[in-house]
Amino acid sequence: MVYIIKRVLQLIPILFAITFLSFAMMRLAGSDVVEQKMLNTGQVISETQLEMAREQLGLNSPFLVQYFRWLGNLLHGDMGFSYVSGKDVFETFVSKLPATILLTVTSIALTVIISIPLGVISAVYQNKFIDYIIRFFSFIGNSLPNFFVSLVLMYFLGIKLGWLPIISKDINSTSIIMPTLTLAIAMSSKYLRQVRTTVLDELSKDYIVGAKARGVKFSITLMGSVLRATLVTIITLLALSIGSLLGGTAIVESIFMWDGVGKMAVDAINMRDYPIIQAYVMWMAIIYVLVNLITDLSYRFLDPRIRLGDRES
Repeated sequence: MVYIIKRVLQLIPILFAITFLSFAMMRLAGSDVVEQKMLNTGQVISETQLEMAREQLGLNSPFLVQYFRWLGNLLHGDMGFSYVSGKDVFETFVSKLPATILLTVTSIALTVIISIPLGVISAVYQNKFIDYIIRFFSFIGNSLPNFFVSLVLMYFLGIKLGWLPIISKDINSTSIIMPTLTLAIAMSSKYLRQVRTTVLDELSKDYIVGAKARGVKFSITLMGSVLRATLVTIITLLALSIGSLLGGTAIVESIFMWDGVGKMAVDAINMRDYPIIQAYVMWMAIIYVLVNLITDLSYRFLDPRIRLGDRES
């Protein structure tokens, strides 16, 4: 418990620093939401009208005044209202979150189903034909950017075969397939190589030779000892991916029009909708902080050497 409290206290200043830097960078972008609205509508608006709109939104105040006003409201549970839609920021954010969580769960589940078995098979049959095949396709999958995979899937599964909808009009079992495949292909290609490397390292250790000499079945050693030893690596990879996926994969969500947090952030950046952007940055920071904390705690649970090292120190 003391360890958890220390970690949380260490991370609080990081959260404040992230909010300050993001707030500053958005103000240095060179334009504001009022100018962006004018450009999008094509209307001719006088400078006086622009200044009145900025004054109404509080954009004419000094930077530090704007930041501490926003921070004070945030600490009281008020995230403000969208400059574009006028809706409550928290309600807007919460409405987009289920779609991102659903996409995260399906992508991670498919990645685990693909990467762990193939990584283990590739390690067990090292330098055999099946190993070369798995490594070849993992190299191809790891080399392709998500936007290219998205376009390929849209062309073949959506246009040529007509099996799946190209644009996600609603959140349902068919519209989620292509975004999930896009994310899982890249993650599985990366993860199975890491799993293969970790399993190979474990298979070269002395306890594997000892177990074989005692007549222990290889399948028992593999499932009981080797896979447990690889859990630290797997959890590290999954934690990083969960953090990024919960933040919303902006490119994939935008391509498939998946109405999640990532697409919301892209739209907000384009419109200079500062309250929405700040909510997104806060969400990303909190997610990564929590994921890192949970990952560290899982290390202490899975690896006795880490617990022993803490007691000795």
